[in-house]
Amino acid sequence: MQLHEIKNAQMLKELEGRFDNRIINAMLKTDREIFVPESLKHSAYSLTALPMSNAQWISSPLTVAKMTSYIMSYDLGSAVSEADSVLEIGLGSGYQAVVLSHLIRRVFSIERIESLWLEARDRIARLQIMNVNIKLDDGMNGWQSYAPYDRILLSACANSISDILVSQLSNRGVLVAPIYRNDRQIIARFIKNNGILGKPEILEECEFVPILQGVERV
Repeated sequence: MQLHEIKNAQMLKELEGRFDNRIINAMLKTDREIFVPESLKHSAYSLTALPMSNAQWISSPLTVAKMTSYIMSYDLGSAVSEADSVLEIGLGSGYQAVVLSHLIRRVFSIERIESLWLEARDRIARLQIMNVNIKLDDGMNGWQSYAPYDRILLSACANSISDILVSQLSNRGVLVAPIYRNDRQIIARFIKNNGILGKPEILEECEFVPILQGVERV
């Protein structure tokens, strides 16, 4: 086992027993140091969120484990579709997308900030991960070409869920999103049935950067 694998495993020890082993194994395969800015490599294996450029953050391993658990929805069993494809809104560093790539056959992720998209594209290419597809665009447009998706994950906080995203979610599919409610952020999980989202399941309070519209180019 290489040094980075040992450090990654030590970091994730604190999460063992709290999450499905499939999620822990996916995170063990994903070296967090690769996704952290050079100046913060010394903190790569901490359980804290770390700043990136453009006022964005790489989520803490705990947050990634939670969001992965919510979107995989192992706890819902046959009430939801199997997760064959996922659309992520907010690629960021690429860390969440790569974790999902070890669990879901096809991962699609959209980033609106060109500099982050370019950096994530290089990381994914260096890792030779072939089942992650990324796009520079306004995430609220979704990605119609490959819809419908069995899962849709928002990695930034939205005021509401757009009809476009709902239309791109498969029947019995799951959508997980941080959303604003009563001046606070909460993580909500929705299941789509008969063409509409059901009532949200409120999972916990959270703190994510807000979703913004448009594309920010270099």
